[in-house]
Amino acid sequence: MSPTRWSVADLQLSRIDTKLVREHDALFLLVCSASFIESGSDTYTRNLIERFDDDPEVAAWLRDHWEPEELQHGAALRAYVEAVWPGFDWASAYAAFFEEYSRLCTMDQLEPTRGQEMVARCIVEMGTTTYYQALHEACDEPVLRDLFWRIRCDEVRHYKHFLSYFMKYRGIEGLHRGRVLTALVRRALELRKEDASIALRHAVNGRLRSGAPDGGPAPIAQADALAREAIALVGAHLPMDLAVRMTLKPLMLGPALQRAVERPLAALGRRVLLT
Repeated sequence: MSPTRWSVADLQLSRIDTKLVREHDALFLLVCSASFIESGSDTYTRNLIERFDDDPEVAAWLRDHWEPEELQHGAALRAYVEAVWPGFDWASAYAAFFEEYSRLCTMDQLEPTRGQEMVARCIVEMGTTTYYQALHEACDEPVLRDLFWRIRCDEVRHYKHFLSYFMKYRGIEGLHRGRVLTALVRRALELRKEDASIALRHAVNGRLRSGAPDGGPAPIAQADALAREAIALVGAHLPMDLAVRMTLKPLMLGPALQRAVERPLAALGRRVLLT
């Protein structure tokens, strides 16, 4: 297995400026929910390796590069959470998250063709790239900013790999633009309603349980308010222009057409986030 490009030890967690982040509930929830998703990445990686088991190039990259890097993201984010918020029971909250999340990680959830699955992966990597870039912009704490940028750069590289594999299977399968667009739209619509919302909900529940003397369930109104604050923080800093460019790339539009649609799509995306 090839080594990852950086390690948790590179983050210098002992130098965290806790006063800049400890009371920031929305940021905590976003870091925590991301740590849940990244820590469970080996579950869906196994599905992808099975789908591409007779393609040594793709299967080897998934197994030897993508999976260890995604798991390292989860380990680093967890380490940060436990360093700054030691009273939070990460393991219990993650177990509750994974019990629900793992039911989504089935072969049936993959796209009907390999090429379309690579399109879906591009959308996922677009989402993570822009998510971590938004958090980097929203955060003042230097160690966490450094961590967000390291992960963001990893996700850009992952996107490029999935895009190259899409190009390979686009030729093999003869994927026309309509089928590519269908896969893009289908996966884009699922971004917030699946793993991200599950992770955020369990991060909220765990955060509120950790502050409740009896450990009982949190009031729904309080939980909803915390989730809305976290979502708003990401939305305020999301690089929508980058999101649109990364989304459109698999469609292979001509330069003039791409420029013509980028700006209105970015404006629409911003309006959706702000409403």
